[in-house]
Amino acid sequence: MEQTSEEETGAGPEVETAAADAGSGPACAAGTVRDTGAVLATAILEAGAVLAAVAQAGAATAARAGAAAKARAQDGPAEGVWRFTVPAEQASVPRTRHAVRDRLLAQGMAEIRYQELVDDVLLIVSELVGNAVTHAAELSPEVTTELAVQDGWVRVSVEDGDPYRPKALETDTGRTGGRGLLLVKSITLQAGGVCDVEQAGEGGKVIWASLPLPRRDPER
Repeated sequence: MEQTSEEETGAGPEVETAAADAGSGPACAAGTVRDTGAVLATAILEAGAVLAAVAQAGAATAARAGAAAKARAQDGPAEGVWRFTVPAEQASVPRTRHAVRDRLLAQGMAEIRYQELVDDVLLIVSELVGNAVTHAAELSPEVTTELAVQDGWVRVSVEDGDPYRPKALETDTGRTGGRGLLLVKSITLQAGGVCDVEQAGEGGKVIWASLPLPRRDPER
């Protein structure tokens, strides 16, 4: 009995040790949770810093783009030369007009001070392309329009493969594609520009008109 009692008594510390070991589990778990929370907090802070940096970079890019656009508006439209080749058919008239309009606006002519010039250029394009697809289609399956913005002028020309040169850009009352080249001449002269017809390199002709860009208001 005494031996049995001693064994039972001796078992006490083992039970206490086990209890102590068992009690250390929640403490370790709590420490692990705290460590994980700290890691997550750090990661969130770092992600926030990255997002802030991206936002700052985006704002800087937008500011530079805005400044560039403002500079272009002050200095005038961006210069360049573009060519649009279309089939010699009536559907090509609005197609070419829309392409020229989009290009003029993209070059910086969306301001109100360019509106009259853009309208004049688009009307000229419609008349010249309409004339070409109506009268030159048999000899010219394609019509090419060239738009140039250079040195304070907007120049538009239409080339076809028909060698016939209109006499002094006179009107043709039988024309179905527009109101005639006389209108082109009138619009061009009223805008302070010039127009003419020339022989093309491959035997056709080029009819062109150049209009000056409007002067910027010095008070703005």
